[in-house]
Amino acid sequence: MESNSPLKLNRRQFLLRSAITTGGIIATNLVSRTPVFAQAPAIITSDKMRPGIPYGVACGDISNDNIIIWSRSDRPARMLVEYSTSESFRNVQRVFGSNALENSDFTARLNLKNLPPNQQIFYRVIFQDLDYKNIYSAPVNGTFRTPPISGRDIFFVWGGDTAGQGWGINPDFGGMKIYETMRQLHPDFFIHSGDNIYADGPIQSQVTLDDGTIWKNITTPEKSKVAETLKEFRGNYIYNLLDENVKRFNAEVPILAQWDDHETRNNWYPGQIIQNDDRYTVKDVNLLAERARQAFLEYVPIGYTTNNPDKTRIYRSFAYGSLLDIFMLDERTYRGPNTLNNQPVPSKETEFLSRKQVQWLKRQLLSSKATWKVIASDMPLGLIVPDGSTNFEAWANKDGPALGRELELADLLRFIKNKNIQNVVWLTADVHYAAAHYYDPAKAQFTDFKPFWEFVAGPLNSGTFGPNQLENTFGPQLVFQSLPPGTKANRPPSEGLQFFGTVKINSYTKVMTVTLRNLVGKTVYSVDLPPEK
Repeated sequence: MESNSPLKLNRRQFLLRSAITTGGIIATNLVSRTPVFAQAPAIITSDKMRPGIPYGVACGDISNDNIIIWSRSDRPARMLVEYSTSESFRNVQRVFGSNALENSDFTARLNLKNLPPNQQIFYRVIFQDLDYKNIYSAPVNGTFRTPPISGRDIFFVWGGDTAGQGWGINPDFGGMKIYETMRQLHPDFFIHSGDNIYADGPIQSQVTLDDGTIWKNITTPEKSKVAETLKEFRGNYIYNLLDENVKRFNAEVPILAQWDDHETRNNWYPGQIIQNDDRYTVKDVNLLAERARQAFLEYVPIGYTTNNPDKTRIYRSFAYGSLLDIFMLDERTYRGPNTLNNQPVPSKETEFLSRKQVQWLKRQLLSSKATWKVIASDMPLGLIVPDGSTNFEAWANKDGPALGRELELADLLRFIKNKNIQNVVWLTADVHYAAAHYYDPAKAQFTDFKPFWEFVAGPLNSGTFGPNQLENTFGPQLVFQSLPPGTKANRPPSEGLQFFGTVKINSYTKVMTVTLRNLVGKTVYSVDLPPEK
């Protein structure tokens, strides 16, 4: 699908490549390393002749020496990436990527491998027209920093829940400006903890606020109804990319993305049949989820595990230097149905991660040599998230011993204790407010685990809700929450109750500092976590 060998360009070759940016048409022999002019070089007089890159560039799934580069063309084209450790692109290297074709909605990606540690990498994406191979797009630039081996602090951001509850791109408000707030902090990477889109949340052109003023959204046909077709799911991702804040952020901050329910439909689970929702003509949630997964994999800069039979697996892990390993969970694909969640023994009905994913996570945690192990969970552990009046959507159900899905979590926490796996921190989103929870076995119903922290952040340009109730099964203690009880539901972004989290790991002391911040980046809570001795 792509070449793994970057081609170094000398100065003369680089100048030829630079003609791309000034309108020259270059014919390139894609087998040879030597670019040559066409017999009658011409000047492009109209950008309509070039492939376009309408939604910018993005990168993601960064680990110690590789990263995924993503973009989308407006026509059939071949993706090319040039990159350098110099902003002026000295000693530029060039890698051929995949073809952007209709069956992937003209999205394309490649894996940049064997990158030097602790370097700022500058890259530009170019598309070569497949029908007229001497015509190239104008380049679109991006940048990222590779992980350090040692000697540099790590700093990243996380959050979830983008463009939900009808709050879309409002140019009068400044668009999804929480992404600009995060970008200005210059994080090493960003964990998106799910609900990248709201496929079940149509966005209307206007919303009347409580004070009578009007919130005005940019709208598109695909965002004007619930997503059912593949085109509509794709259109939800395209909608977010209409926002300039998001595009700037994507070009500078690598993304580690997981999915939750709203990438498909609220509170969905495998095998569900939609009832009592006339918005849907497609009632089979498995069919909706199949289309949703394809759109997610097309539009998120995620790497496929080509040596694994399950090439579209969403749970995965990343090594980031010696200080940090990140474990991204998938709590949607393998779960049992949403029920009363009170089964006394494990079964297929009580699965949340699945036996296979739990065993994978145990192996990854056990083999990790990193100081800190961050588990990115798309749903919180101890917060009660109801589904209707009787069923439950997340791990938790109510006070008392571990039951239902909690049996799987109890097994995992017991394993972490028995194997003395140190410095495990959980990050999550989903509930549309920010919180810090300390899980204390001395105050729990199930006690066979090591104390640990869980931090909640969000939403990112969605409605603000909460706070949710904590249950006592694993002894979570409420240390901080960003909303007072009784906050009116679905607060708009204009009220400022949008939250994201930051994590800094000091390279010398190895202390992890977790900070919860609001829409403008102001700290609302912070705590220092020393590593276990």
